[in-house]
Amino acid sequence: MIIYKKVIDISIFLKNKRRSKQDIGFVPTMGALHKGHLSLLENSLKENSLTVCSIFVNPTQFNDKADFEKYPTTIEDDIAALEAVGCDVLFLPSVEEIYPDNLSPEPYDLGSLETLLEGKYRSGHFQGVCQVVDRLLDIVQPTTIYLGQKDYQQCMVIQKLIQLKNSNTTVFICPTAREITGLAMSSRNIRLSQHGKEAAVAIYNSLLFIKGNSNYLSLADLKNKVETKLLQSGFDSIDYVEIADGTTLESISDNTSSSSKVALIAAFIEGVRLIDNMVIS
Repeated sequence: MIIYKKVIDISIFLKNKRRSKQDIGFVPTMGALHKGHLSLLENSLKENSLTVCSIFVNPTQFNDKADFEKYPTTIEDDIAALEAVGCDVLFLPSVEEIYPDNLSPEPYDLGSLETLLEGKYRSGHFQGVCQVVDRLLDIVQPTTIYLGQKDYQQCMVIQKLIQLKNSNTTVFICPTAREITGLAMSSRNIRLSQHGKEAAVAIYNSLLFIKGNSNYLSLADLKNKVETKLLQSGFDSIDYVEIADGTTLESISDNTSSSSKVALIAAFIEGVRLIDNMVIS
């Protein structure tokens, strides 16, 4: 595996690969890699002649400075995991490489995505996501970018970004990777105690409850029961339990006709904010 830290160096390398018509798969990460990240890489390795992974903890997408400072860093373990899975290239840039002084990104028109759910509770978060992904896509210019469904809303934002930029990059969304208990794999899980991890499974069980009862209970009842269950299971607080249109993220009502529905939850346990989702129709 080749490791690049400078934009100019990886740009030259990838330019030569593109000249030879090689398909480039790209997996952007913030490190603290787990099996979910590795499953994205495995998909890319199967489908492309070259696979690039980036590790960059992006400061512009954290609306909470403390959250940014606590974000886990495990670079030596990450490099070992990437080498073991067969990743071809690791891009490991500094903040100065991603955001040079002469870079002045314009605001991205994300429409209602910026005011719903994550957009509502994490002001500026999706603008920061777009800033870093826009920059990384410009550097790597991949054939395909691989994302995990756990970050359902972020996937929608990146798809919107690619549309806004008229990019030829294809988005491939992989299923959420889960622990044997059902807990969605996340770098933030490192911050949970063993008891916290066990209690956090309630977020997955709640999604199963919504999916299994969406045809029998009103949406208000579903949400109320899930919120009660999460708090009883040890969650500190809940940002949202929502059932939304799977293509717009707009809230739906019992009378709403929608071909795609998704249940989404964001809640805190042991001071760690966890998100998860499940397509229910």
